[in-house]
Parts: sequence; C-alpha cells; structure tokens
Amino acid sequence: MAKLLAAMLSDYRLMAELMYGSGLRLMELLRLRVHHLDMSRDIFTRNREESAPGVWLPEGLARKYRKAGQQWQWQWLFPSREFIKDPESGTMRRHHILDGTFQNRVREAAARAGFDKRVTPHVLRHSFATHLLESGTDIRTVQELLGHSKLETTQIYTHVMQKPGLGVRIPLDG
Repeated sequence: MAKLLAAMLSDYRLMAELMYGSGLRLMELLRLRVHHLDMSRDIFTRNREESAPGVWLPEGLARKYRKAGQQWQWQWLFPSREFIKDPESGTMRRHHILDGTFQNRVREAAARAGFDKRVTPHVLRHSFATHLLESGTDIRTVQELLGHSKLETTQIYTHVMQKPGLGVRIPLDG
C-alpha cells in the first residue's frame, strides 16, 4: 500500500490516504464537506468573490435553506477544479471531484508503482479492512467501521489476509 500511496500525485494523495486510513467508500470520500473537517478556504473565497452559485445540496435542502449552498460549511472537501452543469437545474456550479477522475489517478499511480493487477479506489478500503484484521482487530469492530450490516460481508477479508492471527496476543504476553 505504501508503494501505491507514494506514487499518487500530490493533489490526490490526501484523498487516497484518507480512504485507506479510514475505510471510506469512494462516494463517502468524495461527498465529504467542509463542515466534516476544518480546511482551507481558497476556492470558497474565490467563488464568493466571483458570485459563483453555491454547491448542490441534497434532499431539498436548497429549497429549505436557499443560501446554504453558498455557506462555508456546505462546500466540498475535495472540490472539482472546474464548474459542472447541474443536471437538475442547468446551473453551472462547482461539484466535488468526479469519481472517474479519482479512479483514473489511482489507476495511474498503480501503473507508476509497477502494479500488474487492476487497482481501483476500492482497493484502499479493502486494504484498510484486511490490515486491521491482520493486526488483530476484532472482526465485529471491522464490520462496524466498514458499515456492513452482515458479518458475512466482512468475513470476505479473512480469505485474503497475508498474516492471519499475527496480531493476536495471549494474556501472558502482557
């Protein structure tokens, strides 16, 4: 995993590290908003200076809170560099980085790192789960972290473990 992360372009490395370090799904990563974390306001400030429309808001929030899309806390954590046409309203607005863009950056990093297998962002999530299990983390904890409703879904990762059980310590080990 370190080889892949090292090969990531700097603009996308934080995204890959966050996905690997937290086990987020791709769209969970892409849909992070500023109110989830405290980040720089450069793009936000420029958008406000240019009177750009606010970001897209889900589930009718834009109707309920008309200016919310222009507020700092609703901005995307990983904004697109370009404005994109909103398919519902036709408004040109800044959206989050497109999933295909990040998928391409991960694929390119895998090629630079010399991997001969297909690598997608989901590999980061798989690695998160597998490495937790290899280090001895309880499978139910991993299930909860990944948001799996069924334990069977999480058990898939036990089949790909390189070092099963190495993280287990007996009480006498201290």
